[in-house]
Amino acid sequence: MENVMGRIHSLESCGTLDGPGLRCVIFLQGCAMRCVYCHNPDSWCVTGGKVIGSEQLVQDVLSYRSFISSGGVTLSGGEPLLQPEFTLSVLEGCREHGLHTALDTAGGVSLKKCDTVVAAADLLLLDIKAGEPELFRQITGMGMEHTLEVLNLREQEGKPVWIRHVLVPELTLNDAALHALGELISRYKCVERVELLPFHKMGEYKWQAMGMQYTLDDVPPPAAEQISHAADIIRQYTGTVV
Repeated sequence: MENVMGRIHSLESCGTLDGPGLRCVIFLQGCAMRCVYCHNPDSWCVTGGKVIGSEQLVQDVLSYRSFISSGGVTLSGGEPLLQPEFTLSVLEGCREHGLHTALDTAGGVSLKKCDTVVAAADLLLLDIKAGEPELFRQITGMGMEHTLEVLNLREQEGKPVWIRHVLVPELTLNDAALHALGELISRYKCVERVELLPFHKMGEYKWQAMGMQYTLDDVPPPAAEQISHAADIIRQYTGTVV
């Protein structure tokens, strides 16, 4: 593997929520989206985080190999596609050592800059913010065309995708928005499962510490019955929903 310098936000040695099995999760620095519910706004700045070479990062991952051998490695963010050369080098390095690789992305980068990275991961975890263009832009400040480009490439190549979607009361947690998301997902054979993630406020303090306005301070986390209802809607369009 070629050594490429990049920036990471943090590393979780034994993650259980970002792909199959026990995984080492690397959070890369930098993101172009400005999601209103983001719990890591400190990962947005492209010049923040820790500078590290891909060779060193792979060696750091391998120190946890005995724990993650039945799981693998997930590159998350921020947005890992903002550092395509670095991300690709880490993915390739991990695969050279027989580790399963996953890429956790919101697709916030033009596919022209990152198609090789999108294709390289064994599994893609695609965070679709909304199934409707207007709501997608309201949440992220960006259009959804790049996200769909990423999904389309995985479909063309027949490579697996897990969809992730955050349920936010008063925003994404309503029947119309959920039906729109379900209709979108139903067009893709590459989607193996859908993960519905309940909105939480664990990152609200970071917004306050950074002097930014958090617009969802009055929005409560979804109740169990709301999550169950959302899952019932999505199941009308696709298979496994968790």
